[in-house]
Amino acid sequence: MTPEDIRIGALHLRFLRTKHDTGGALDMFEMTVPANARMPVPHYHRDWEESVYGLSGALTFTIGGEAVTVGPGDTAFIPRGVVHGFENRGTETASALCILTPGILGPEYFRDIAALAASGPPDAAKMRAVMDRYGLVPAPPGQPAG
Repeated sequence: MTPEDIRIGALHLRFLRTKHDTGGALDMFEMTVPANARMPVPHYHRDWEESVYGLSGALTFTIGGEAVTVGPGDTAFIPRGVVHGFENRGTETASALCILTPGILGPEYFRDIAALAASGPPDAAKMRAVMDRYGLVPAPPGQPAG
């Protein structure tokens, strides 16, 4: 596969392997997050786990209410069903390699989110519908990732 780049606002994703390349074994992408940016919707995954490997800078993941800093060479594991989010609290861009197992998401989800966000902040109901279609569940009200 030729890597595919997807931008959602300032967030940049570069898909390196997809469920289509791996027979559903995994999805792998590099995520680049500018300074002071965060995941807009804390959520959990219904059907897969995620491993995160720090490449540059530092991202703070909140996983099940606990803060985990992922910098170069650091790792974090996000089990299915655990609410999580991330933010770049630093002053420089940070990046991490994300591996989803099994491969269930593919770049399709991020393309759909990018299309929703292209004209400004997406409608919450439309965002929830896209998330649900791909097995992501927004954190219940009052249960932030951190």
